[in-house]
Amino acid sequence: MKRSEKALQLYSNGFNCAQSVIASFADILDVSEETAIRMASGFGGGMGRMQETCGAATGAFMVIGYLRGKFKEGDDESNDRTNKLIQEFSRRFTHEHGSVNCKALIKFDINSEEGMVEAKEADVFNKKCTHFVKTSVELLEEIIA
Repeated sequence: MKRSEKALQLYSNGFNCAQSVIASFADILDVSEETAIRMASGFGGGMGRMQETCGAATGAFMVIGYLRGKFKEGDDESNDRTNKLIQEFSRRFTHEHGSVNCKALIKFDINSEEGMVEAKEADVFNKKCTHFVKTSVELLEEIIA
């Protein structure tokens, strides 16, 4: 199964966008799927449903950080590389979807009861968010290759 298919399966099973992205890379992160899902549990809906940076993007950022990030004191080269990869991901995601901001992407305020009802009625989580999850996984595969 392709990573994007795995991520979409997780998303359709009720995991948030960040969880779905990071868990689809659990094998190369050398962590269990459960660990990946737990780590990303607070990042859906634009980080804690604050509708800031899209959870599918933050899931990708976590994968980039784990694979390419700084983990040794003084390793500023890894820190710079990670920032550049995240900026590249963000640029490409924005080119594809117009933004990396959750609220701008889905165009609903899901923190109000009325906004959540409207978002669900518009089926935004299936019609839009699935595309963000798929794009994130595909871009991430290209960027970390």
